[in-house]
Amino acid sequence: MKRTLTAVTFGLLALNPVLAQRGQPVELLSCGPHDDLEVICGTSGPEDLELTPDGRFLIVSQFAMGGTGAGLTLFDPIDRSFTPMATTADRRVGWGELACPGPMTQPVASRGISLGTHPSGVPALYVVNHGGRETIEMFELRPADARWELVWHGCAVGSADYNDVAILPDGGYVATRPTALGEEGGGGNLFGGQPSGNVARWTSEGGEEILPNTEAAYPNGVVADPDGRYAYIAAWTGRQIRKYDLESGTQLEIVDLDFMPDNITWTPEGGLLAAGIAGLGAQGGFGVAEIDPATLTVTKVYEAPQGAAPITGVSVALEADGEIYIGAYQGDRLVRIDR
Repeated sequence: MKRTLTAVTFGLLALNPVLAQRGQPVELLSCGPHDDLEVICGTSGPEDLELTPDGRFLIVSQFAMGGTGAGLTLFDPIDRSFTPMATTADRRVGWGELACPGPMTQPVASRGISLGTHPSGVPALYVVNHGGRETIEMFELRPADARWELVWHGCAVGSADYNDVAILPDGGYVATRPTALGEEGGGGNLFGGQPSGNVARWTSEGGEEILPNTEAAYPNGVVADPDGRYAYIAAWTGRQIRKYDLESGTQLEIVDLDFMPDNITWTPEGGLLAAGIAGLGAQGGFGVAEIDPATLTVTKVYEAPQGAAPITGVSVALEADGEIYIGAYQGDRLVRIDR
């Protein structure tokens, strides 16, 4: 229990909007269209996003610890609506581990999410959960009445608090552990850019193992390529994206950014989108960049100036149907910009 309370406290401090903005509350734009963007209200802390297999909806991970609005919702870009995802439970072999306590007894407090294909051939959504237990919850994603619903099949319990997760082709995952190095991680200063956490890999055969050479300054978002060979890891306070070889266990390349990258998503063309706040003390500023996974070449997609802002606490950008949707770990909104 001491481990969980300490790590959660560390994580919440890192995401506290007072610390993230360090100043007076930022003046937010009103809901609706504004020149080259649109503010879409009606959600709660849309921390991470995934596109459904039909390209029709966005799955929204609402990071609302202990409050209303937590859980997973579907966003409909046509009518701009948010609908809670219907969820049932059916525990199955091949999903998660025996140590999983069973179906959840309270709503999922979702953080990072990852959509992929389970070895059984069905779409799977893995969810970092902080609601009542620190786990990766594993759901099958099923079509239902022209929408999508979730069926819980299992979970895996982490040895430290996770932040984001990426499904691997074998049904396992890699997940970031931003404060796993404990109180000594970061040299006592979580925002100092020193290593504070690492990355773990979980498989059904071997359970959880810490990946070598993954210590970083607040490892945050993570994705894996379709073959499961490489992982791309965002070092939030280090302002970096790191390419990691899951086969050899080696750190390959590092690219520096001019903002603090949070979650990472794939574009339809196979690029990486990273988004995050401009930095501590940046009043509403944030950036979105596209990164070539082969060369790690960075192309700036969007840069929001400080001052009156469409959104604060930016944590994710996702491309869908020629548009980019931007979410945040706090607040009531998404932002849409043209690609």
